Amino acid sequence: MKRRVVITGMGTVSPNGVGNVAFTEGVLQGRSGVQRISRFDPSEISVQIAGEVRNFDELAWVEKRERKHVSRVLPLALAAATEALQDSGVDPASLPLEQKRRFGVILGSGGGSQEFTEEQYRLFFHQQYKQMSLFCVPTGVMGTLSSELSVRFGLRGPSHVVTTGCTSSTDAFGYSLRQIQSGRLDMALSGGADAPIALGIVKGFLLMKILTDSWNQAPEKGSRPFSVDRDGFVLAEGAWMFVLEEYEHARARGARMLAEVSGYGSTCEAFHRVRLQECGEEPARAIGLALKEAGIGPKDVHYVNLHGTSTQLNDRIETRALKLVLGEHAPQVPMSALKSQIGHPQGACGAAGVAATLVAMRSGQIPPTINLETPDPECDLDYVPDVGRKQAIQHAICNCIAFGSKNSALVLRNCA
Repeated sequence: MKRRVVITGMGTVSPNGVGNVAFTEGVLQGRSGVQRISRFDPSEISVQIAGEVRNFDELAWVEKRERKHVSRVLPLALAAATEALQDSGVDPASLPLEQKRRFGVILGSGGGSQEFTEEQYRLFFHQQYKQMSLFCVPTGVMGTLSSELSVRFGLRGPSHVVTTGCTSSTDAFGYSLRQIQSGRLDMALSGGADAPIALGIVKGFLLMKILTDSWNQAPEKGSRPFSVDRDGFVLAEGAWMFVLEEYEHARARGARMLAEVSGYGSTCEAFHRVRLQECGEEPARAIGLALKEAGIGPKDVHYVNLHGTSTQLNDRIETRALKLVLGEHAPQVPMSALKSQIGHPQGACGAAGVAATLVAMRSGQIPPTINLETPDPECDLDYVPDVGRKQAIQHAICNCIAFGSKNSALVLRNCA
């Protein structure tokens, strides 16, 4: 019999709010965190907006002498992870050795320290060798991010980074779920972090023509999932971390249970490097697998947190996939896209969606999809436009779609 897995802590560092209190307010109010890029001068490029985390003190999490040796993604992840552990009532330093060995760190990240590596190459090609970091190689390795958190908190279980594009943190959740279900772990620090706002990375996305360049003068309106005039996503950063725990373990220590992770599904269309098949069958199948594991059907779903990137292709096909898997019940299910508020934080977006879903469950309010002024006729489900809606949520789907034909979904059950 599979062991049950619950979420007992959450931590957030988001463009629309740093910390759980600010994030909750931002999500429910539909507050945009998209602004003009401040990380570098964007005047030379056509896209000048992003979902940046503002008013965040990196040096509160990384010593000044160490900052040049790590990516921005590390202080973001440390801040969110620290809050998640505190929210869960867990002090890693006080845990006995055997418990630390059964406490893993399993993160999702699309680019990890990619912006750090970009800066190292810039220094190299400008022959500023003395300015380069001694740790340019190990910090640039994707797996180092989880190791940094394991070292900081003294956690000795498996320390892994799952990197599957935009489904990375959803898949990290799924991997954590399986580790705890199987009895290999009792607890896991899981979630996602990404910090891709750097000139070279933005230029790379510009070559693909998938970023919006229409809203430089009104950044807060740039991310427009399901709107007929959407023309690309807004790049974003952030970290959303959680403590996952075996149900009886959490119960024994009197932990507050935010939700149960009751299902996970993942598929691949095996179709194209970046495009999606129009039929939507494999995204629908991933959701269906998660629903099957959770033991529920379409009529039991009370909310869907959508991938909702604000690209023409994704939003249309995701809508089609939800219709396939939920059938005639699809129009009755409220859905919303957090990316309308924060932009697209790449591999961390699945964890961001989980955080928004927990906010919705705890508040009894569906977060709005903002900037949905004129819906696309092909996107005709209930996206809760502009203003949130009161509704109790017992079961929710968190959906993600990634480059490389990947699709992953989670089902959460309210523990309240």
